[in-house]
Amino acid sequence: MLAEVSALLAPLAAAIGYSSYKARQFEQTYPNIGELTDVGGYRMNAVHIERPEGADLPTLVFIHGASGNLLDQVVAFRAALEGRAEMLFVDRPGHGYSERGGPDNAVPSGQADAIARLMEKRGIEKAVIVGHSFGGAITAAFGLRHPDKTLGLLFLAPATHPWPGGIDWYYHVATAPVLGWLFNHAIVVPLGLSRLEHGTRNVFHPNPRPADYIERTGPSLVLRPDAFYNNAADFKRLLAYVKEQSPLYAKITAPTVIITGDSDEIVWEHLHSRGLARDIAGSELITVRGVGHKPDYLATDVAVAAIEKIAGMPRDLQAIARRAEERLAAASRDRTLGAAPSLRPGALRGA
Repeated sequence: MLAEVSALLAPLAAAIGYSSYKARQFEQTYPNIGELTDVGGYRMNAVHIERPEGADLPTLVFIHGASGNLLDQVVAFRAALEGRAEMLFVDRPGHGYSERGGPDNAVPSGQADAIARLMEKRGIEKAVIVGHSFGGAITAAFGLRHPDKTLGLLFLAPATHPWPGGIDWYYHVATAPVLGWLFNHAIVVPLGLSRLEHGTRNVFHPNPRPADYIERTGPSLVLRPDAFYNNAADFKRLLAYVKEQSPLYAKITAPTVIITGDSDEIVWEHLHSRGLARDIAGSELITVRGVGHKPDYLATDVAVAAIEKIAGMPRDLQAIARRAEERLAAASRDRTLGAAPSLRPGALRGA
């Protein structure tokens, strides 16, 4: 009997040991580039770019999406906005290098409150809040709960409204008692690494993923057991949360721009982005044709123009979006012309 138990436990112990080793390796590969700040019993991590001389834009706060960390928005926006604004790139509670804090941080309203406290600690009175994907739900919560700190809202492929169906099976497993601990500490790392390449390409689909995206943004950090659990817990609560909160979006009064792609298969634009445009009076919806879930990378120029418009500069966002579409179409044609012909079965029949 003892031998049978040992034979069962040995591979499990090996898997847990391997996962622990890889988690440390992820942190060595992607060390924290931010600074931890106590926001009331736990610490939030952020990269804070002080306001430069000659800045022409207000302070900007960037909120990343699910399964991510602050590097995602740093890579998308820092270079494009360097020298123009004070910027705060945030690791959401329990993600990246931020500590989780209390149970309130399992829903977007709690995370919005945490970001508001972080802003106070960093001496930021008001800002334009920029949220991608899951960060969109937090951006909406921020606009509702902290209007005094909100100069404007920019939503990028936001997840803000109820959707049909549920969530992926592994989020349920990851949050289950006992089984979830074993899954997060033994299975998530090898399973996640096997899916990392496909998963990151899928987030950009139908657009090409930047070749250095994984190298620069550290998506493997979410495979650490605590981070994966927190990400799953966020997901499990999101649908019920947006069912309750989305009817309140009409109370948002801050200048608002929503940028989405019409080919987003991760967060459906017809439910979320159009829903926001319907609910927030005076908001402007910009739909970039041919773009999937990453307008922050594919239409960064449109997002920067939206920030400028929120700041009071005259910008024709629809015209800028059309130019972005032309640029993306030209790049797609160049890639197609330079590609070798496909030899897979059915290629000539368009299968």
